[in-house]
Amino acid sequence: MKKTRFTCSGIVFIFSQILIIGIQGCASHSVHKLDSRWVGYTEKGKASYYSMKFQFRRTASGARFNNYSMTAAHKKLPFGTKVLVTNIKNGKKAEVIINDRGPFIKGRIIDLTRMAFSKIENLKKGVTAVEIKVID
Repeated sequence: MKKTRFTCSGIVFIFSQILIIGIQGCASHSVHKLDSRWVGYTEKGKASYYSMKFQFRRTASGARFNNYSMTAAHKKLPFGTKVLVTNIKNGKKAEVIINDRGPFIKGRIIDLTRMAFSKIENLKKGVTAVEIKVID
């Protein structure tokens, strides 16, 4: 019977490969291909932003929520969809990625992170009129 010896570098290599495979298997979102019928879709309504109590909780897509990222919730757009949100009154724009479901309050069409909302409106407002357009 032949003895197999593991060197320190061999063990490190094996461990690193296991770690890489494990990390790839735990990815919270995958690369998506948006159905081209969504590109150009627009909608007008009100935008609001998330409370800090949701920080680091899981979103509907499985990603961890982060109020300091440029993400949003929409009722029906596919996860990973890039949306341009434009404040109707002042013309300010923010590009966000859909990673959650909601909002579930009548008249609201999108929930933004605090960071995204602050790009288009003062946080003190809380809610603002917007137009959203799917860009990718």
